[in-house]
Amino acid sequence: MNQVWYVAYGSNLALERFSCYLYGGRPRGGARVYPGCRDVTPPAQLAAVTAPGGLVFAGASKVWGGGSAFYNAAAPTQLAGRAYLLTLDQLADVAAQEMWREPGGAYALELATLLPQVAEIHSAGPGRYETVVRLGELDGLPMFTVTHGTVAELEPVAPTASYLQWIATGLVEAHRWSRQQVVDYLQAAPGVQLGWTPGALRSVLDGDAGGGG
Repeated sequence: MNQVWYVAYGSNLALERFSCYLYGGRPRGGARVYPGCRDVTPPAQLAAVTAPGGLVFAGASKVWGGGSAFYNAAAPTQLAGRAYLLTLDQLADVAAQEMWREPGGAYALELATLLPQVAEIHSAGPGRYETVVRLGELDGLPMFTVTHGTVAELEPVAPTASYLQWIATGLVEAHRWSRQQVVDYLQAAPGVQLGWTPGALRSVLDGDAGGGG
């Protein structure tokens, strides 16, 4: 097995933003320059996917400020994701960058070796995105995402406007959702209601980063 699906559910839902993980660079509104993957081959395929569980915002994002997006497999909802067909090494490099580690470093090399053996969940450490979750298969190939190992214990934190804009962009790109569908989905995620009313969220999704809640 050399090809796997990486399932994004946060800002990486947007192809332009995810491209920074692949090719390097700084996303608009972000505070970090990414080194990119060792292999800069574009994804072989992209697909809109859903999975049991849900989205939650918690912790403190070093890139966007505010809460980071995490996948909670125990949530009684559905997660909207976007699957990118990558090589094992590319997925390992993406996961390494999520943890501010070097593409091709020890963490990435170990993860690339372990991924084919992950049947459900593998925690490589206590960090924010050091837990790999297998979300089943698509076209006969495994789907993986990354999250926090104890996400259900985290206190929800409101995300920032720029972060929400990228997530909304990706949801529209991948799932072809209307603005209202995006608002409803995000409002249901723990953390969002702590900082955003539905009206303020609509303003943000319309491009007004000054909207508050």
